[in-house]
Order: sequence, then C-alpha cells, then structure tokens
Amino acid sequence: MMNDQLKQLSHGLRLFGVHGGFEKRAQQAGAESLNHLEFLRLILEDEFNQRKNAAAKRLLAKAKFRTAADLEDWDQTFDRGFTKTKLRELAAIGFYQSQENLLLLGKTGAGKTHLAIAIGRRLCTENIATLFFPVNFLFEEVMAAKSAGKYLTFVKKLSQAQVIILDDFGLRNYTHDEANVLVDILEDRHRKGSVVVTSQVDTNGWLKLFEDPVIAEAIVSRLEHPSQKLIINGGNYREKLQNQLPGGKKLELNKTLN
Repeated sequence: MMNDQLKQLSHGLRLFGVHGGFEKRAQQAGAESLNHLEFLRLILEDEFNQRKNAAAKRLLAKAKFRTAADLEDWDQTFDRGFTKTKLRELAAIGFYQSQENLLLLGKTGAGKTHLAIAIGRRLCTENIATLFFPVNFLFEEVMAAKSAGKYLTFVKKLSQAQVIILDDFGLRNYTHDEANVLVDILEDRHRKGSVVVTSQVDTNGWLKLFEDPVIAEAIVSRLEHPSQKLIINGGNYREKLQNQLPGGKKLELNKTLN
C-alpha cells in the first residue's frame, strides 16, 4: 500500500524517473538491505538520468543532425593526423568549456562532418544546446526568415544555442549580405558560446572568401580567436571505407564524410 501511494505521488509530481524505477529499486533495497538514504540516492539517480536523457532527446531533435554519427565510430585504423588522446579531449568537449571555437580542416572525404556531428551529439547528451547548419543552408534559412518577417525570431533561436556547427564553410565566396549575417551571428556568440566549423579551406585562405576586407577580418578573427584547430589528414576516408566494403557495396554514410 505504501509503495502504491509513493508511486502515485511521484507520478503526480512528474518524477517519472522515480515512478518508473520505484518497484525495481524497492526490490533492490530489500535484497541488499539498503538503508533509507541509500534507497533515496538510487531513486534520485534514476530521476536525474531520466531527465538528462529526455533533455538530450529534445536537443538532438532540435539540432537537426544529418546522421547519428558517434565518436565511438571514429576509425583510428586510418592515419588521421591526430592521436587517440586528442579524440578523448574532443569527447570531453573541453573546447566548449574553455569558450573556444573548434575548427576542423581537411580535404573532401576526410571525415570532418562525421566528426563534427559526433561532437555535436556528445554536446547534446551533456545538455548543451547545439544547432547544425550546412553554411549554404543557413543562408537559405536566413533569407526565408527575412521574407516571412521572422528574422529576429530566427536570430533569437541561434542565440539560444550554446554551440553552432557551421558545416562546409568556404565552398564558395560569400556575398556582402551573407558576410553581414555571419558577422551578426559571430558577434552575438563571441565569448558566450562556441562555433564548430568544418572547411576544406585552410584558415589562411578564409579572408579571400569575402568582398569587403574589413568584414572578412572581423569574421575570421572571431572564428580563430580563441579557437582550437584540428587538421584531419589521411586522404579520402570515404574512399578507403568504400574499398573495404565486400561485394562492392556502396557506403551509406557518404553524406557525413565531408
């Protein structure tokens, strides 16, 4: 009877982690002769984990990642130009904690997008709001928001994200209006949130992507300072994986290995 009352109370208080695991924890407490404080710790851990998982699901849905890339999937059998220690550092999201940007550079197929998404998903699981945008798609969304009179709403959405991932930066030169959009976004985020950038173009070539040298300097400066830069080597990761597949099967993760 007492257990039923406690389950009803936990549900009424929206303590769904406590409610869902109560019977299991009560049985565990009896079998292991746990005291009240130990039992309380267990059910509170269940509640904490339930809320954390629910928040992560919401953030993952909002982030709009292309795929479910994971850092555990990162293949270290290829020479990528950085060590397992560096991969562990990325998994620990130290760049975000230090309020730095993360610049992932490398040739087509090196795995930049795959790695960026994997890092973004890790951020979401740590309850860090993250948004993913291919850069060209970002500009399309900005234009659509302006046409609909919702530009300020869109900017607010961006400002609420703690990390923004800009994928495929530098595939083409940018117009004056597009450059101003980037300035607005980066100015708002400077020292408040992090930006993850993937690019085939080394940072030395970024200034040439913009018409106005003053705006170009402002954009590049805000991306580079402060930042961590990771150059991903090892040739075309996509082709290497393709060659390893039996029977000439096609690689289904092509979209993520940019």
